Amino acid sequence: MNQAKQFIHCNGPASQGFTGQGVGVAVLDTGIYPHVDFDNRIAAFYDVLRRQNTPYDDNGHGTHISGIIGGSGEASDGNYCGMAPGCHIISVKVLDAKGNGFASDVLAGLRWIREQKDRLGIRIVNISVGSYSRKNMSENSALVRGVDAAWDDGLVMVVAAGNNGPGRMTVTTPGISRKVITVGCSDDHKEVNVMGNRMIDYSGRGPTGACICKPEIIAPGAGIISCSNSIRQYSIKSGTSMSTPIVAGAIALLLEKYPEMTNRDVKLRLRERAVDLGLPRNQQGWGLLDADRLLADEV
Repeated sequence: MNQAKQFIHCNGPASQGFTGQGVGVAVLDTGIYPHVDFDNRIAAFYDVLRRQNTPYDDNGHGTHISGIIGGSGEASDGNYCGMAPGCHIISVKVLDAKGNGFASDVLAGLRWIREQKDRLGIRIVNISVGSYSRKNMSENSALVRGVDAAWDDGLVMVVAAGNNGPGRMTVTTPGISRKVITVGCSDDHKEVNVMGNRMIDYSGRGPTGACICKPEIIAPGAGIISCSNSIRQYSIKSGTSMSTPIVAGAIALLLEKYPEMTNRDVKLRLRERAVDLGLPRNQQGWGLLDADRLLADEV
């Protein structure tokens, strides 16, 4: 995660002394391996696919995402620390061992999160998954309606823009929702390996079919080091899947500092504090996430 820290100007593992303590972040993904870096902060595990009660991750993607959000860096002497190492993580397994899944399972996971959000203190939902099926690219699709309903419940929905760029209208569903915070990759000019494919300029770009400008914000996603689904081990992954939890983790810090903020407040704050890189609007949105700037009382 050190690469990410350098790009977003975050001072060490906990920006300005905040760690995300007391903030619950739900991760809809392939599950979570009980890596030592999560300490005792896996607050709940819900397995939509197999109804297992014990946390597991038969792919590794969900564990990597969770580590970017809230890994403590325990196994690396603090070298690979997540954005909000004090937050608690709610893992919802909706994807299988190959990283594939059905919209119905994602929707079931979202319903469970909405039902449990008050009990588990869930404020943020990270969705680093998406569909690029043309039949699902409408705001009336079930996935978009699902994330919109969660947003309307007060949850901060942080969703990946997908890796189908650089063409127009390449943001994946549910990132096309006009309500959620859609995250693109700030360093996709670097050639990386994404799911076994060498890719460059891959970050999904707007506008959406409804002419909504996307993404909202960008963050690093190239060669991010985070927890793997092996004892005390780390792995390197790339893509907008990795950019998204950097933003989700930064928001956890923000909500620790300002717990009264609504999801709309958070979105406006991101817009106000993003760093304009001078890139096209449909590539960078409002600009680059800067965690210190996001948390600062004044800029």
